[in-house]
Amino acid sequence: MDNSPSHDDPGQPVPAPVPMTKSELEPEATPEAKPQPQPSHAPVAQAEMRVSDADRERIAELLRDAYAEGRLDADEHAERIEAAYAAKTFGELAPLTRDLPARPLSFEKQPLGAPAAPPQPPARQESPAVVAVFGGASRKGRWRVGSHLKAFAAFGGVEIDLSDAVFESPEVEIVVVAVFGGVEVRVPENVSLQGAGVGLFGGFDVREQTAADPYAPVVRVKGLALFGGCTAKPRRGKKLKEWVRRQLGTE
Repeated sequence: MDNSPSHDDPGQPVPAPVPMTKSELEPEATPEAKPQPQPSHAPVAQAEMRVSDADRERIAELLRDAYAEGRLDADEHAERIEAAYAAKTFGELAPLTRDLPARPLSFEKQPLGAPAAPPQPPARQESPAVVAVFGGASRKGRWRVGSHLKAFAAFGGVEIDLSDAVFESPEVEIVVVAVFGGVEVRVPENVSLQGAGVGLFGGFDVREQTAADPYAPVVRVKGLALFGGCTAKPRRGKKLKEWVRRQLGTE
């Protein structure tokens, strides 16, 4: 007779099931994907692109026109001009003309087939004195203007045209001596012009003006006209576009 215990024998204890832990019941969590770093050669957004001096000057020109038309008051114009010359990116320039009816700043580049503007010739370095004795002398075109200039006319005439000149100083002082002769000075319409001359048996006429741009150069004409004459006036339609901004404190 087989005396081996039966599996149904209640006399033998049955082992209890081992409970499973929570980590064993739940599926293994998938690790979260980490953001991948942007490649270093990713394109720069248009608003973050750096601007050039020509871009700043273009916006400054729009602001000058808006001030002349009465769209901006003096404080607004000065604040925006300062911000324009301090701007580093297109995103800083664009808001300055956004509320003006003039053409807004565009990020678009010229098409590749568009002809490029011809480069300007270098400005001439000239003597700081212009002399005419029994004849005539002129100084015009693209030339460098320093802080001091002298004009002497005796039985002759001197013409000084600053319309296309490159200003190297925030202030230009022109000392005129006209004896039985004449001196004519013409300046761009967007610079300040001041006069302090004396006409003795002659005339000394300076049409003073104050530029809308507080950073624009100032031209001061002074001296003596003896039996002669001196005239200084702005040349309408001609605007100064080049001067050393570093000396004007805008860089």
